Amino acid sequence: MAKSPSKSGKSNRSRPGFIGRFLRSEKDVPVIAAVAAGLYPVLFYYNNNFTLVNTWEHLGYFMLMFLLVPILIFWTGNKIFSLSVLKKWKKYLLPFLNVFVFLFLLKVCLYAGLQKKITMGILLISCLVAFFLYKHLKKIIILQFLLAILALWSFIPTVISQMNYSVEWMKQPDDISRATFSKKPNVYIIQPDGYVNFSRIEMPPYNYDNSGFENFLIEHGFENYDEFRSNYMSTLTSNSSAFVMKHHYYNKGTNFGEFLNARNILVTANPVLDLFKRNGYKTHLLIEKPYLLLNRPEMGYDECNYSMDDVAFIGTGLGESKELLAPLKDYMALEPDTPKFYFMELFSPGHITNSQAASKGAAEEREIWIDKLEVANLKLKQLIDTIVQQDPEAMIIIMSDHGGFVGFEHTQEVYRKIVDEKLINSIFSSQLSIRWPTDEHSDYDRQLKSSVNVFRVVISYLSGDKSYLNQLQDDGSYAIINEGAPKGIYEYINDEGEIVFKKFVGK
Repeated sequence: MAKSPSKSGKSNRSRPGFIGRFLRSEKDVPVIAAVAAGLYPVLFYYNNNFTLVNTWEHLGYFMLMFLLVPILIFWTGNKIFSLSVLKKWKKYLLPFLNVFVFLFLLKVCLYAGLQKKITMGILLISCLVAFFLYKHLKKIIILQFLLAILALWSFIPTVISQMNYSVEWMKQPDDISRATFSKKPNVYIIQPDGYVNFSRIEMPPYNYDNSGFENFLIEHGFENYDEFRSNYMSTLTSNSSAFVMKHHYYNKGTNFGEFLNARNILVTANPVLDLFKRNGYKTHLLIEKPYLLLNRPEMGYDECNYSMDDVAFIGTGLGESKELLAPLKDYMALEPDTPKFYFMELFSPGHITNSQAASKGAAEEREIWIDKLEVANLKLKQLIDTIVQQDPEAMIIIMSDHGGFVGFEHTQEVYRKIVDEKLINSIFSSQLSIRWPTDEHSDYDRQLKSSVNVFRVVISYLSGDKSYLNQLQDDGSYAIINEGAPKGIYEYINDEGEIVFKKFVGK
């Protein structure tokens, strides 16, 4: 006997929810399909590259290119394929566009550039999905939205870290930020990436005779600092500490390569740059590649050989190089009576490859690094010869940012606990050579051991105020460890230069 309807007249069967109604609907969904295709790639890129895109300008770019442009293409295409002559192909259009745009944008997020073979593969996959699975488009859309929700959930801690970022670590313990220079030579900071100290490069795992370049520097009046080292493991972490003249201890971060707001610190404002400007210096940033400009920071230098028009919204900043000699000569010729400060970044010799997949093995990675070292030596000789000939009273500082990581298979290995002293030194050993304008430097540089204290010593020398040396930072070298020990920040080399492995608990 059949059951009678309920008193309300409504069926006992529950109504389908939003997802059920969406799946059963016969309506075209071009806008929803476009948003689903672009939303997860946007969040994926932000999750993995937030330090590169943490500006409103980047947000506008991603909203336009990953969401608004696809919406326009999907909606217009759907209208065109509604015409009678194309109507029989309409059922394949949105599935094809959805899968193609989704996979293509993910490819863009992973690999800057076109990558023709990968793009052709994505095109083939999209055609197959459109032909065989066109009836399941809405299920694919739901899956894409679920991925976006998961990505958003994991992105929340990143946003919180940005909101809670503190500049407390940048505050100076004295009045060095108001120092007045009694000497105003032109100052040239030349940074060859990954250049290992002369005292270590002849030892394993480098085993390289670099005495030719070492003697070249001595002949040009440089003081070479043996056993000098960086305090941190990457360009951004090391330079942030150096230009602020303070330790940041990675700000509780977990990525040794990237450091929150590092590019803004280096390019927009920092105590060293601000102090030179305050003392009447015209400031110049000369870089071979736009790596420091990737998140499009406000330019704090008076002059730069790159404009933001040269900087892609998506990229590594490690493509083709610009040579520095020509723009250096141009800038040196201008305003000869104005003191000048230059920060020049060379991307050689650099370090070994970043990933296991790209590694050619420790031995061959060493050979590649040595080849790049010899290129770096040639560039440095050209720059130094030019400066010394045209500006004989100049102060020239060659300071590398970290070691070359030779001896490892790839740089990601540094995340695990290391006990081999040679490998620890391969990370942190870095070159410092300074051509001082006068012999007075011996009263200031006796305690110069690591990059965090270089500019404090230089400023003390230029101002003639030795009291600034009372606030030198400790010379410890620190690493982020994720494997082989409890996750955290560890001191590898202490203030006395001894190899240790001590977890950092805060200062």
